[in-house]
Amino acid sequence: MRKILIVIDMQNDFIDAALGTKEAAAIVEAVKEKILSYPAADVFATMDTHTENYMETQEGKYLPVPHCIKGSEGWQIRPDIAGLLTGAKIYEKPTFGSTALAADLKEMSEKEEIELELIGLCTDICVVSNALLMKATMPEVKITVDASCCAGVTPEKHLAALETMRSCQVQVIND
Repeated sequence: MRKILIVIDMQNDFIDAALGTKEAAAIVEAVKEKILSYPAADVFATMDTHTENYMETQEGKYLPVPHCIKGSEGWQIRPDIAGLLTGAKIYEKPTFGSTALAADLKEMSEKEEIELELIGLCTDICVVSNALLMKATMPEVKITVDASCCAGVTPEKHLAALETMRSCQVQVIND
């Protein structure tokens, strides 16, 4: 059984810049430890990626805070985490969930037995979106979220997202 780690959006803007929170900053060390517990070839990552016209998009109208603009410092994965992702396949995604990542993982699951573990930011937006997308794409693959390596927009939204994922048969650990 191959275990795959998916590191969601550990970017500067979500940790300590445009949309950063103290809860996001607090998980950085745990995220680094988790990444180091996996072989480099079994680590995948996502990057929230927007363009200069972000404010004109549907997301920009609902969340009018420019963030993760491609090429900006805020878009970059936090340097101490990026240094641990040198062997990881990284997916840039313009929306909450990565359909390309889900498709690649599905293809992998058809060739070998895999389990998935998700960590990162934000629990209530991109982590839950990716977890549910993967569950819908691969209903028989075990998917786990490590709550100690995730943070939501608020602590309450973090807990609500964990409960939503549990309801959809995503395993939640360390909460």
